[in-house]
Amino acid sequence: MKRVVLVNGVPASGKTTVARAVSESLGVPLLTLDTIKEQLFDELGSDGDREFGRALGRASLRAIWALIADFPPDALVVVDAWFRLPPHDAVLGGLRAAGCDRWVELWCYAPADLLAQRYAGRERHAGHPSAEAYVAELMDLARTAKPMAIGPCLKLDTSDVGSLDIGPVVSWIRANLGTECR
Repeated sequence: MKRVVLVNGVPASGKTTVARAVSESLGVPLLTLDTIKEQLFDELGSDGDREFGRALGRASLRAIWALIADFPPDALVVVDAWFRLPPHDAVLGGLRAAGCDRWVELWCYAPADLLAQRYAGRERHAGHPSAEAYVAELMDLARTAKPMAIGPCLKLDTSDVGSLDIGPVVSWIRANLGTECR
């Protein structure tokens, strides 16, 4: 059966940096919610409407599960997404529909003020909320959001994501997803 590494955390928590490093280290595909969502923004447009953006996020996640369903039966894939707040029934349903029988979660977190600084300082696709519209909400999320905890979970302090030693993370993934994992 398929196995998945779910890289989770609020926006600006370092998910994509961690997910890319894990994907490269394991030599497996990486699917990112923002890659799909931003293509949908480009095709369908966006006027900054938050509900429309959230709908595209849900559609993007459904696309990820559909893509994984077409992967070979023994595939391992890394998924980079902010899986939002509970309940996580849609995530569990997506994993099951994709034919995944094992998964782990990497929970990326950092102090709220650092996440706000990161979000405000980076260039985002125009479809994402502006820093002015989102930083206060992001800081609240950073203080209250928690891992999904729907399987084994490794919490990663990504305050200095560039110096994170990915070796122990990959060893933990291998231990939790089976020794046949590359």
